[in-house]
Amino acid sequence: MTEAEARRVVLVQAHEEGAPTSVWTDDDRAWATRAARQDAGDDATFERFLTLRAQHALARLLPRDPDARRWLDGRRWRPAWIAVVAVAALALGLAADRISTGQRIDLLAPPVWALVLWNLAMYLGMLVPGRTHALRRWLSRLGIGTADGKPGVQRLWAGPGLRLAMPRAALVLHVAAAMLALGLAGGMYLRGLVLDYRAGWQSTFLDATSVQAVLDVALAPAAAVTGIAVPEVAPLRLAPGASATAGAAPWIHLYAATLALFVVLPRALLALIAALQSWQRTRRFPLPLDGAYFERLRLQQSGGRMVFDVRPHGAPMGAAAALGLRSLLAAHWGPDVDLRVGEPVAYGDEEQTAAAPVGATLRLALFDLGATPEDEAQGRLLDVLSGPLPVLALVDESAFARRFQGQPTRLEERRAAWQRLARAHHAGIVCTDLAQPDLTAGARDLKAALP
Repeated sequence: MTEAEARRVVLVQAHEEGAPTSVWTDDDRAWATRAARQDAGDDATFERFLTLRAQHALARLLPRDPDARRWLDGRRWRPAWIAVVAVAALALGLAADRISTGQRIDLLAPPVWALVLWNLAMYLGMLVPGRTHALRRWLSRLGIGTADGKPGVQRLWAGPGLRLAMPRAALVLHVAAAMLALGLAGGMYLRGLVLDYRAGWQSTFLDATSVQAVLDVALAPAAAVTGIAVPEVAPLRLAPGASATAGAAPWIHLYAATLALFVVLPRALLALIAALQSWQRTRRFPLPLDGAYFERLRLQQSGGRMVFDVRPHGAPMGAAAALGLRSLLAAHWGPDVDLRVGEPVAYGDEEQTAAAPVGATLRLALFDLGATPEDEAQGRLLDVLSGPLPVLALVDESAFARRFQGQPTRLEERRAAWQRLARAHHAGIVCTDLAQPDLTAGARDLKAALP
């Protein structure tokens, strides 16, 4: 799946994870699925099915939602930025003429050393654990990896978008560092053509022996590559007010070679690696295809549907609760849900609970919030239902909320008791009023409760 295809899939996902709207209805969702299945065929991969489904969906969605069109067309990454940054960094390097005092190169204080040391520090920083997370936080603060548009789209795109933004940001930074070094080296040579640079040094604390040792070590790689030996520095020491007389050409060559070895070449290699990563992620975008939304689409691709095994505890499930539960599940998994409501499990009969029906994908234990949660009763039912299928405790608040209307503290206390029971038996839990379910909050709670 390419980046462009992933953006289309995420845009459709943002419209389908909430309740149906006038812009995108249940009929639209079903139509997009049918059209994608027909075009994809039986042997298509799931990614191919998603891509075709998003293509069909957007054919209807984009004319209805101008914000969706703006988000899809909006892009914060421009390859031309690389050229702009490269030219700016090169110009900055060329303009950095403070490598000298007048027409004298100060051997101990050129910006060459500052640039080399800064890059070496960056290379070491790249080896530090956690620096990837720090870069992600920085890019997230800058809004890189996201795009203007609906909040739901931004939330869904933020994580995958950063996975692509990171190598792109690294590419820009590596190119900038390499071009800055090239500009600095080029500036030394350009000025050397029209100016007679001389070399010398001064120091209050260092003697000639110390300076020679430092420069011999620092310039050793450049000397080995160029074949230019590091000149003797003792004759180049300047007395106060004295002028330098030794030619600076060997030093310019050595400094330029040092920049090439420690900055230009490593940064060019890192830029190439970042460019390849960016290219690969653009062509094979790392969009996570897990979670309830994509599980539902996998079932729809194969012609299946979500089958829910509902086990009421202590009392049968009323018609209003059944309608509310169906609406709640449809808000999260889509309208094509199959609700299999079993006989109520009496207190003390939890061990005799029947097995899940064939094809079930989730088991729901339905409880009344007004009941007292007990390990020997409701907890035992959760243990019996546990197995290869995920188990969810669904606690209906409708009767309790009507009885204790205006007493939110009692409601919160009872919720907390049920939540403790569910955690103790390793089950997810959703507390909701099935008579009047809040579909948005319910879908959010379902997502948080499921593994």
